[in-house]
Amino acid sequence: MPETEQLLDSAYELSQEFYERADEIESARRLPPDVSEKLAQAGFYRMGAPRCVGGLETPPPVSSEVIEILARGDASCAWVTFIGVTSYTTLSALPAAVGKKVLSDPATLLTGVFAPTATAEKVDGGFRVSGRWQWGSGSQNAQWILGGAMLSENGEPMLDRNGQPRSTMVLMPSSQVEYLDTWHVSGLCGSGSLDYQVENLLVPEEHVVGYSRTDRVPVTPLFAFPNFTFLALGIGAVSMGIARAAIDELIELARSKKRVGAKQTISEQQIAQVKLAQAEADLRSARAFYYESLEAAWQCAMNGQKVNIEQRRDLRLATTNAVLKSVGVVEEMYNLGGGSAVYRTSRLQRYFRDINVAKTHIMVSQQTLEIAGSLFFGLEPNVSRF
Repeated sequence: MPETEQLLDSAYELSQEFYERADEIESARRLPPDVSEKLAQAGFYRMGAPRCVGGLETPPPVSSEVIEILARGDASCAWVTFIGVTSYTTLSALPAAVGKKVLSDPATLLTGVFAPTATAEKVDGGFRVSGRWQWGSGSQNAQWILGGAMLSENGEPMLDRNGQPRSTMVLMPSSQVEYLDTWHVSGLCGSGSLDYQVENLLVPEEHVVGYSRTDRVPVTPLFAFPNFTFLALGIGAVSMGIARAAIDELIELARSKKRVGAKQTISEQQIAQVKLAQAEADLRSARAFYYESLEAAWQCAMNGQKVNIEQRRDLRLATTNAVLKSVGVVEEMYNLGGGSAVYRTSRLQRYFRDINVAKTHIMVSQQTLEIAGSLFFGLEPNVSRF
């Protein structure tokens, strides 16, 4: 069976299983070990890793669809998957020997946080790293952890090619990381996105992303994608999966539910029919824009060309739009569910909570729309995170 077909078939199969285990996953406040293992064995985490070190280098339109399918079953499972996929792309900027070590076990999960909230001081043998990171999705199931850090030497900031303080990510064995029980939240509860920290940890130079220039893996089309764009894609895919699940759940509920004093089921009421039709149109149109923009950028990368600013603009706009439209769809389905939707036994309330946590990610914030709008006006905003 071709690799793409196998990935999609496995996504559908596991999505249904995780749908049945959603309460268990949420209550655990992390992915149960066997759930993470199944995601790993299906190859989902390795979709973003270079082939030459044991990864799959899955085309982004395919990996996004896998994540979207998983989110229909359980959003937390999909969230951890996209974080794993994105984290594995960093192996393209590390020595190949390091990548092979990380992927010596195909079931390995690599996860991390890009925000440079730690310090990394250059010393003999590498860097001394200290700091704390938030939003460590899936980290309790991971064997390797990434953390963003500001690099320094002799107490002074290292500078990048533009003369700015240099930040990057450092790769650490999970056994050397301290996890903090901070993940008590309203949505995406099963993602286990707690804080973690290290103190004065020695990290070898070859484990500092982008630092070593030797034995690097070849630059292939997948790694021609801007890193932040790749990160944003997963948020859009998760959100669209949640929205589709919410529509399906409302349809099932509306066929039999009657409001107090009503003779018709919700499905027979004109207002519900109008709102459902609009929600379907909103989700499908947002999804079409998302995959159209993604396919265009991917074809550019496949042709050996740089993904240009217009394509990055469209892709980031499409991603943020997918999240915003999905939020609207889920909220409308939740409202149509009426009193039934507020109970913990209703999946609609979980979808409502999950989508409203997903939308808070900085990669799909209002600033994305401001930058895209500035570009359409022909202005020159800061596009470093585009």
